[in-house]
Amino acid sequence: MTALWLTRITPDVRSREVRRDLGDAVAMHRRLMRLFPDQLGGEPRRALGLLHRIDVAPSGPAVLLQSAVPPELAHLPGGYGPAATRRLDPLLGLLRSGVTTRYRCIASAVRKPGATTRAAQRLPGVVALQGAQADEWWQRQAEAAGLKLLSLHALPVDTAIGVRGMKPERQRICHARTRFDGTAVVVDPDLLRQKLTAGIGRGKAYGCGLLTLAPAREQADT
Repeated sequence: MTALWLTRITPDVRSREVRRDLGDAVAMHRRLMRLFPDQLGGEPRRALGLLHRIDVAPSGPAVLLQSAVPPELAHLPGGYGPAATRRLDPLLGLLRSGVTTRYRCIASAVRKPGATTRAAQRLPGVVALQGAQADEWWQRQAEAAGLKLLSLHALPVDTAIGVRGMKPERQRICHARTRFDGTAVVVDPDLLRQKLTAGIGRGKAYGCGLLTLAPAREQADT
């Protein structure tokens, strides 16, 4: 079983660097990548198993970071905010068929119309889904992750935006996002562990795709 670590950063919004990172998905990605070694090949995020999301609560934002190796939290700028890392192995070891779990995932729910449909309806190559269509998308993703949904609450959240690259090849990043919460029954533990490690959907570098679980009997943050 692949080892995983979950890091929780409580960013101090008084920090200028924090405010920039929270409003720029590319800047946040770069910030988190700096917590890990360099020279990881052509796909460093995938090599690290790095996924993250920003949860917003009345008490303020929190950055959840999942990785296959523990981050070097000392590389965060001074005053960025407190952070702590724990291993996820105990939780993953509890996953069994029939277990009920709470879940949360902020994901980019989209569809890719075929060329004929795009031309006829003048659609872009990727269409963001909302409402019932987003719910249906999540139902399919959950089933593909070895989960049977018992409940689902979907809430649109801020779009992940930013600009990557240098002129003249700069590219604008834009991922519509929905937060999916609820309870589910574990159907296929091995498949679920794979999806927990790989993430779900598009935009994984920019705050999408991190699926977290918590025991259903507890009201802990997922």
